[in-house]
Amino acid sequence: MIKSMTGFGKAEVTLSNKKITVEIRSLNSKQLDLNLRLPAVYRQSEYEIRSIITRALERGKVDAFVTVESQSVETSARINRDAFREYLRQMGDALEYAGLEPNYNTLVPCILRLPDVVATENETISDEEHAALLAATEKAAAELNEFRIQEGATLIADLLRRINLIERYKNEVVPYEKVRTENIKARILDNLSKLNVEVDRNRLEQEMIFYLEKLDITEEKVRLTNHCNYFREVAASEEGVGRKLGFIAQELGREINTMGSKANETNIQILVVKMKDELEKIKEQVLNIL
Repeated sequence: MIKSMTGFGKAEVTLSNKKITVEIRSLNSKQLDLNLRLPAVYRQSEYEIRSIITRALERGKVDAFVTVESQSVETSARINRDAFREYLRQMGDALEYAGLEPNYNTLVPCILRLPDVVATENETISDEEHAALLAATEKAAAELNEFRIQEGATLIADLLRRINLIERYKNEVVPYEKVRTENIKARILDNLSKLNVEVDRNRLEQEMIFYLEKLDITEEKVRLTNHCNYFREVAASEEGVGRKLGFIAQELGREINTMGSKANETNIQILVVKMKDELEKIKEQVLNIL
């Protein structure tokens, strides 16, 4: 099953007093590049979350976000009333000494930012919350994989269509090959006649045969057909084939480039350009296949 490296997955789980949301996005990358953002209270679960995502997604540039939304009025922050009262008294005395009237709208926020006024209790998560967090991560990763499979099916259909076009253009080369050979012979003979010199006809025929054999593209067409068939075979029968399809595309490029260098005929060169255009699009798409 061919998978794209692009995808998105989201999962939510609701507990008695909070809602946990896990979102995972992925783009194409040569390796797994995982960026995980989660609340400090869940740091103890980071290794397990990373393991789940790594096992499920294998490769790609992955961004994972874990958020928690409290559904209760309780908070872990506590105000130290004694410290607050003492800071307020000292500031009042200082303002009175300076002959200023206290403005509590600005004074209270300043006091709340002072040391030891607001303390946050160390939160721990229950086994139930830990299990819910991991379950949400697995669900989000599974949803992203489903997205990847759907995207992969679209990608592979487009790739195979372009492979078929390359083969069609290759087959359209055939009628021009005989014409090309006749044109090359005529051009050589015409140039020789302009020289007005005696030529050994047997030697000329031998040299022309040798020259035309160097321009023959039969081998390139055969190898191009084999590479196209192998591309289809790999795309249909294997998983995690992005790199292999990329290597096959490189081989296709070599054969097409050789055909272009040997073309020596306008119509063949036009078909080679069309094949190169389709191949470039294949190379771009292959980069997004897992």
